[in-house]
Amino acid sequence: MDEMQLYTLWTQKAVEDKDLTEELASIKGDSDAIKERFYRDLEFGTGGLRGEIGAGTYRLNIYTIRRATQGLADYVNGSCENGSVAIAYDSRIKSDVFAKAAAGVLAANGIKVHIYSELMPTPMLSFAVRALGCSAGIVVTASHNPAKYNGYKVYGSDGCQITLDVANTVINKIGNVDMFEGPKFISFEEGLSSGMISYIDNSVIEKYYENVLSQGIHTDLVKDSGLKVVYTPLNGTGNKPVRAILGKIGIDNITVVPEQENPDGNFTTCPYPNPEIREALDLGLKLSYEVKPDLLLATDPDADRVGIAVPSGDEYILFSGNEVGAMLLEYICEERTKLGTMPKNPIAVKTIVTTKIAAAIAENYNVQMLDVLTGFKFIGEQIGFLEEKGEENRYISALKKATDILPAHT
Repeated sequence: MDEMQLYTLWTQKAVEDKDLTEELASIKGDSDAIKERFYRDLEFGTGGLRGEIGAGTYRLNIYTIRRATQGLADYVNGSCENGSVAIAYDSRIKSDVFAKAAAGVLAANGIKVHIYSELMPTPMLSFAVRALGCSAGIVVTASHNPAKYNGYKVYGSDGCQITLDVANTVINKIGNVDMFEGPKFISFEEGLSSGMISYIDNSVIEKYYENVLSQGIHTDLVKDSGLKVVYTPLNGTGNKPVRAILGKIGIDNITVVPEQENPDGNFTTCPYPNPEIREALDLGLKLSYEVKPDLLLATDPDADRVGIAVPSGDEYILFSGNEVGAMLLEYICEERTKLGTMPKNPIAVKTIVTTKIAAAIAENYNVQMLDVLTGFKFIGEQIGFLEEKGEENRYISALKKATDILPAHT
């Protein structure tokens, strides 16, 4: 079909979402707008889907989500029996809608769904996949991209984003699914009542916190340090879990940036919610000059990326992710060596775009540094190789790129 034929089909079929029907009506007769939405399919890349929210084959909506999920369901059912999938979603526009749409497709295909009852960070999705023994995982997020975007990331049973081979298999299966007639689906409510969809128990969340805390070094000193923190979740998922972790190690003097505390997919105060760029931290920095904290801490919407600023004289200095990563690696190596907890033949991992200082630090502490392509999937792959040999404790830390730090394996 050409763009106009697809547009006509969508005006007839895409009737479940009022926002889509209104958008389709608003572009009637506008050939450029129609072409922009229908000239191609939204591509399922190596990690999943990412695109603008809206109507059309080249937009993220419940129909493109269902089609992709049917492809994933076909892969899961073809590769294992009694498959199950964990789902999480962030604060972005329609993230909860897309997560429930995916759950409905999986449930209709006989795949058990475990979904968080509220928005959760991406790392907590990875954890749930492993903790619940799931075949795969989905998180609905577009990370630190502007508000008009959303995404759909797929994870394997190891809690890492799917490998290239698996992605290609899923892509081929999606290609065989008709947009409207292909996906099987039931309502989210029907899935809940039938037991095919269930909410992830709070015990999984607490277990995640326990595992995070187990990676701490000298956290017993924090309680009496008087550390003062200004924190911003940038209207994303980090507010509850970050404050919970800080509270558990005794940091209770936390001031949250009020304009950015609650979930808001419009990101009105930080149009590009990347915690490494200064513009996203303007409100946090402004509050810091008033409150005078020892640390300004920020997380991106799905809370897998962090930014910090610290006082230097009368100013607050924003650190790059490379600087933070290097400092953390140095600290982990130095303190674990002192404490005698450094494993035999320790391994760290960095991507090829990470600062070379990390390799120098590793060499100084006789840590083997592995270089991998950019992406958590490639870091996770190295951890998987160690797990296969029963040597996962050799892994101490990893650095992905500018702002992403992956803590020691749990």
